[in-house]
Amino acid sequence: MTEKKYLFLLLLGVLLLVSCSTEHASRNSVTVYVSEDQVFSEPILKDFERATGIHVNAVYDTEESKGTGVMNRLLAEKNNPQADVYWANEPIRAEVLKHKGILTPYESRNAQGIPALFKEKAHYWTGFSARIRLFIVNNKTKVKPTSILDYANPKFKGKGVIANPLFGTTTSHIAALFTLWGDPKAKHFMQALKANRIAVSTSNGESADLVAGGQYDFSLVDSDDAMSRLKQHAPVSFVYPDQQAGGIGAFVVPNTVMLIKGAPHPKAAKRLIDYLLSKQSEHKLAFADCAQIPLHRGVAIPKDLKPIGQIKVMQVDYGKVAQKLIAIQPWLKQWLSGS
Repeated sequence: MTEKKYLFLLLLGVLLLVSCSTEHASRNSVTVYVSEDQVFSEPILKDFERATGIHVNAVYDTEESKGTGVMNRLLAEKNNPQADVYWANEPIRAEVLKHKGILTPYESRNAQGIPALFKEKAHYWTGFSARIRLFIVNNKTKVKPTSILDYANPKFKGKGVIANPLFGTTTSHIAALFTLWGDPKAKHFMQALKANRIAVSTSNGESADLVAGGQYDFSLVDSDDAMSRLKQHAPVSFVYPDQQAGGIGAFVVPNTVMLIKGAPHPKAAKRLIDYLLSKQSEHKLAFADCAQIPLHRGVAIPKDLKPIGQIKVMQVDYGKVAQKLIAIQPWLKQWLSGS
């Protein structure tokens, strides 16, 4: 064998080795875009890596982008997908992505124990580990609210605060009321809320602080906001709204996970989705500082929270809520400005 032929075969062997190694590394990785807070989501993804040996390339939303950053990236990459999985902290963005053709259906085996209300019927997304919208109430309050309608009750005039309805889970909650009640009743409620001198804060977190500090008696916030103030030993308790007979129930905001259409690593993506939807992952998120409620029955939770099976839940179609949220934005802006 000539020296040139030997060198050629040696180079070819090296290239094949590098190619196989690169291909193996590619198959053994998954890219996930995440809008759930990194402090809560990253430990779960690290546990997945340790359990499976699959490397996770995670792209997290920043506090400034508030969940829109990675979603806009997914929209921009529609024709050349870079992500395999999207972990959203609510179902509204999942519905938007479904209608934009970004997602592909996947029915995980671990979705079987999750109530149908929290799953897209064609399996474009599946919910897990939820926040509950509830009242945080200052302990000095003698009469506690029991229904969202109490925001418009004259006996609570000037005593309540609510986060800006143009943003976050408050927007989703208001949109859910519009789908449940219809526009006339929902608009009447919002006007009555304003007439009852209910204050508007910048966020659920600020609302929780205002109640904890005694400036207001109560506010509708996410369960993680209420739990964090309880852990800080603030003088507060919380009330699940509309649990009475005939009540509309508490609005639930689940995390959602979905498979990206044209995902570069579909097998690894499905394994990650299965892992996120497992009881094990829900247990970890329940005992993290976010204190999220498992949607699987039988998963242990902190003593201060109720399991999902003991909560009367608002029965809404999250797809319709997403559509209504977009439709009512102009009206909410007018409501907020007072015009």
